[in-house]
Amino acid sequence: MASLLEMKEIFRNADAVCFDVDSTVIREEGIDELAKFCGVGDAVAEMTRRAMGGTVTFKAALTARLGLIRPSYEQVQKLISDNPPQLTPGIRELVSRLHQRGVQVFLVSGGFQSIVEHVASQLNIPAANVFANRLKFYFNGEYAGFDETQPTAESGGKGKVIAHLKEQFQFKKVVMIGDGATDMEACPPADCFIGFGGNVIRKQVKEKAKWYITHFDELLKELEER
Repeated sequence: MASLLEMKEIFRNADAVCFDVDSTVIREEGIDELAKFCGVGDAVAEMTRRAMGGTVTFKAALTARLGLIRPSYEQVQKLISDNPPQLTPGIRELVSRLHQRGVQVFLVSGGFQSIVEHVASQLNIPAANVFANRLKFYFNGEYAGFDETQPTAESGGKGKVIAHLKEQFQFKKVVMIGDGATDMEACPPADCFIGFGGNVIRKQVKEKAKWYITHFDELLKELEER
């Protein structure tokens, strides 16, 4: 296992940095916001807590939560326009600095493609660098499930995405940054995991992550120091 010094070296020399989105790049959990918007907030928030604690499989938790919410296409679009996701302080500067250094930045999320693409556009991250779950709708806009073939719909899916990126782009050093158990599980194949507790602290992640931060300024400083 890499020491903290070695991990910092990997981060400074990364070919690619993958960020989780909910409670990492943005301040909230997208699925909880969608649930509130659709009137089933409390029940779904409790399910999210269980999913993040790693006590149920990700796909089972996602299926159950979406079965409760049943969001229509119109509701998803209205959520984005009326309650757009709030970026976490410091993320804009960090992504911009990584881009300046020629580092590829990806958003790898168990959240929803339409919401995550909106976040990506605010950070000048191309839509092709977004890996998230796709909601399905009937022709009349009613909820029709989600695409269960996406790797991000599975426990361990973020690791599959990173393995795919390494293979496709021949990346040697990939860093995963996130707040939850599914992010930590992605290392390996990620070469380094940085736990993020700036919006919510997950006890299990804080205890197990060798490198744990609560503000993105800590990572900006690492990049300035060389």
